[in-house]
Amino acid sequence: MVTKSTKKDIIPSGYLKLLNQIKKDAREAQSRASQKVNHELVTLYWSIGKSIDKRIQEENWGSAVIATLAKDLQKEFSGSLGFSKSNLYLMVSFYRVTQNNPIFQTLSGKLSWSHISVLVGEFKDKKYQLSYYAQKSVEQGWSVRVLEHQIELKNFERTAKNQNNFKTTLPKKSDAHLSTSVKDEYVFDFLSLQDEFTERDLEQALLKKINAFLIEMGGVFTYIGNQYRLTVDGDDFFIDVLLFHRRLRCLVAIELKIGEFKAEYAGKMQFYLTALNDLVKQPEENPSIGIILCKSKKRTVVEYALKNAKQPMAVATYKVTTHLPEKLRKELPSQKQMESLFELKEAVFQTPSGKLERSKASPKKTTKKSRKLN
Repeated sequence: MVTKSTKKDIIPSGYLKLLNQIKKDAREAQSRASQKVNHELVTLYWSIGKSIDKRIQEENWGSAVIATLAKDLQKEFSGSLGFSKSNLYLMVSFYRVTQNNPIFQTLSGKLSWSHISVLVGEFKDKKYQLSYYAQKSVEQGWSVRVLEHQIELKNFERTAKNQNNFKTTLPKKSDAHLSTSVKDEYVFDFLSLQDEFTERDLEQALLKKINAFLIEMGGVFTYIGNQYRLTVDGDDFFIDVLLFHRRLRCLVAIELKIGEFKAEYAGKMQFYLTALNDLVKQPEENPSIGIILCKSKKRTVVEYALKNAKQPMAVATYKVTTHLPEKLRKELPSQKQMESLFELKEAVFQTPSGKLERSKASPKKTTKKSRKLN
């Protein structure tokens, strides 16, 4: 009797491994091809902009000639929106901007034309804003929608006036990077909180939206834990949120306050950073930094509090709104996905000794042996 072969019988043992490798290679090839096509397109548009600008400058080409050029190009390349009159003028602006902005010229090769259109349209006469948003888009992989949202939230303005002591406490290279990474005000517009909330409410709400939180914090952080325990001389202390800055290779302690900044908060943060460096930091990592997030602050008080502090830290405010714009919501994981991620991460957290302990076994209250600095 002849038995019918099943699919399982005819698939060799190494089949799935090969299948997965081919899938991986194919996706990487598609990504490289897409990047190459994008690079060629941006290069073409820059070249067209250069050619048209030359005619404008030397032959006084006007709007009517550009409109005719657009119509003829659209006839030749039917179905393409890339040669509209407005896009041709955008190409000219793109070329002109790169002549006065070497940083943007370098970064533009790593951006899509959609990114460049937004950036040149918004900041063609604003060199620093243009470079800032281009660099953030490349570094953090912002989609066009996220870029537009960050512009609406005035990300550049909130970063330009930040308060920190990085210049006197960090190497020059690290200071330069952090100065453009830490904001003066954070906008947590993805949270849903009551009019009155506690620090614990704020912490839990942020961690339930951990991906959006990390995007707003700068996009180069990895989440380590919340209520992170530090044991010093038999007493336990807890850091609200502990992150890791991937590019600078350092721990980042975040303290959340629902009121105005107080000078003593800097002393508490300095204690935490000293303990992190001694007990948690790995030998190959850089010194830890701290960010104190408050509802409000008086700039002179912050200035005096940080002036002689030996540990690198920044003081920022935050704004909480109730609704996330629809166009950005599409860019982020669903609430259900984020809650699942948070439940998984909340189940355990890493102690200085490297052991895993239940986070709920470490209540946030002040005792002789377990307390949090206030």
